[in-house]
Amino acid sequence: MRCPFCGESDDRVVDSRESREGLTVRRRRECLACSRRFTTYEQIEDIPYMVVKSDGAREEFDRKKLLSGLLKACEKRPIPAKRLDAVVEDVEQQLHDREEREMSTAEIGSIVTDHLKKLDQVAYVRFASVYRNFEDLETFMDELKVLLRQRS
Repeated sequence: MRCPFCGESDDRVVDSRESREGLTVRRRRECLACSRRFTTYEQIEDIPYMVVKSDGAREEFDRKKLLSGLLKACEKRPIPAKRLDAVVEDVEQQLHDREEREMSTAEIGSIVTDHLKKLDQVAYVRFASVYRNFEDLETFMDELKVLLRQRS
């Protein structure tokens, strides 16, 4: 650490304390060249997880946004909020496990639809209609036929 007064890089830590609920460490330092004291703050660098949209744009992963989409798909369905939270947790965990710290919306949608298919087929179709961008009734019916075949 360079001294802000003389520019030398030799110093010693006089005191260390946690601040802001343990997210930051405050260090009181003394320069060994000029004997003046100064304060530094250390914190973990937070690198955000990114979502790659279909048009190539990137945005920060937003847990609330994913949960909001799930809640809309599951509106008036008998699915406990705890189960939806578990779906979001799974997506987040898979994102955390990746080295590159990003995931496409297609991958996120695939994970979510796999979960919804097991939880509730109506919620699955609702979510899939938005995620897969169903543009007409025919596409919607094709997806319903696949579900009906799987049921039989």
